[in-house]
Amino acid sequence: MQTIDAIKGRTSVRDYSSNPIPDDTLKGILESAIQAPSSGNVQDWEFVLVKTPEGKSALSEAAFNQGFIAKAPVVVVVCTDLDRISKAYGTRGEQLYSIQNTAAAIQNMMLAAWDRGIGSCWIGAFNEEAARGAVVLPVRVRPVAIITLGYPARKPMKSKRRPLDNAVHWETF
Repeated sequence: MQTIDAIKGRTSVRDYSSNPIPDDTLKGILESAIQAPSSGNVQDWEFVLVKTPEGKSALSEAAFNQGFIAKAPVVVVVCTDLDRISKAYGTRGEQLYSIQNTAAAIQNMMLAAWDRGIGSCWIGAFNEEAARGAVVLPVRVRPVAIITLGYPARKPMKSKRRPLDNAVHWETF
């Protein structure tokens, strides 16, 4: 698949088949995630993979009972190491760069998954403390997003996008 095809074709998937994702495929997806750019090449991201029904159920509950999370074959909790990023960039690193860095890794992960026929969904609505407890994170590692991965149960509908002319401004807003 061409990169532009993955970018234009990828969409959120919330309905997964029960087919497992092979470990080598999952590793390839995560290899793509760590190729993302990061502020000062700090690479503050951390990934916690969850496959057990109990772990996925706990994350589903942490995400305000979004049931599809528990049904995904793999759930990835994407985190940032706040000590690592703050050593390089202080408070701005913790508050902004950590989010930007993990977002870039997440986008790479989702595009690499789509390229392999695997759907994903980026979940940002969750209780951080509940997610932290579900995957037993160290104090200075913050969960930033929950990503579900799995083969789509059906072909997902691509949502419409705003026209380019409505989003791009030249020189000034």
